[in-house]
Amino acid sequence: MLATACRWWGGPVEIRHLRYFVVLAEECHFGRAAERLHMAQSPLSHQIRQLEDELGVPLFHRTTRKVSLTTAGKRYLERVREILRGVEVASDEARRIAAGDTGHLAIGFTGSATYEMLPALSRDLRESFPGIELDLKGELLTPDQVAALLSGELDVGFLRPPVRDPSLDVHVLRAEPLIVALPVSHPLAHRRRVRLEDLAGETFISYPSHGRSVVHDVVLDACRHAGFAPRIVEEVAETSTIISFVAAGLGVALVPASVANLRVTGTRYRPLVGDPASVELAVAIRAGGASPLAVKVRDRAIEISRS
Repeated sequence: MLATACRWWGGPVEIRHLRYFVVLAEECHFGRAAERLHMAQSPLSHQIRQLEDELGVPLFHRTTRKVSLTTAGKRYLERVREILRGVEVASDEARRIAAGDTGHLAIGFTGSATYEMLPALSRDLRESFPGIELDLKGELLTPDQVAALLSGELDVGFLRPPVRDPSLDVHVLRAEPLIVALPVSHPLAHRRRVRLEDLAGETFISYPSHGRSVVHDVVLDACRHAGFAPRIVEEVAETSTIISFVAAGLGVALVPASVANLRVTGTRYRPLVGDPASVELAVAIRAGGASPLAVKVRDRAIEISRS
């Protein structure tokens, strides 16, 4: 229980004083009020007198036969009831936040997860946790998410491993194969499947290099394994921009399979022949300081990925 509610004219007024006052105001009888409060009549009388002394205002008319509210007491009762209702609402909200049933949550999504995981998870969370306030941030590269998780700007991140920072708890949800995004007019767009080797002479639109994107490095390794080095003409952080550039005929792109959920006129997605390279999708939270709600969302994401 809160020790002190606020400070009125004479000094600090405790929450318990307010509760005693409301019960006595409702009963207008010290004996019945003391019984409701599970205390003796004398301590109750002392506490009410102390409240009046602190306020410097008489709240009750007392006679040998009855107790009644003064005019100031009636007005005070209205205000005190508002205060106590506010305390109950605040206490309930604090308990729900501590239990992970409500609160504000900032969630980051890597490019391809923005178009599949984000809408599915958002719908599920709003049904599972009606009181949740979601701040959803799409098209975030993994290094940016790691930095935001560590700084507290993000509570949960959906990113591409590996993540080697021990301050983060990372759980791999799945691995997804690479597919090729082609301009609709490209000759290979009419095939059901595309061999990676057939892309050797193409210009590529790529995710950022220099450790900024895991997908970039996986694409490079896959192409080299197929016997060529991709000729990259554009490096773009946002998946939607990559696919728009492909639709504009600026090149082709190797992207995670979930990007196929992003429909852009002028683009065709085709699977690769054989056993294509894949990239992992993981969910991350802070290892030591994650909120109960962040933990629940992480666990819910794991359940969704399994189903």
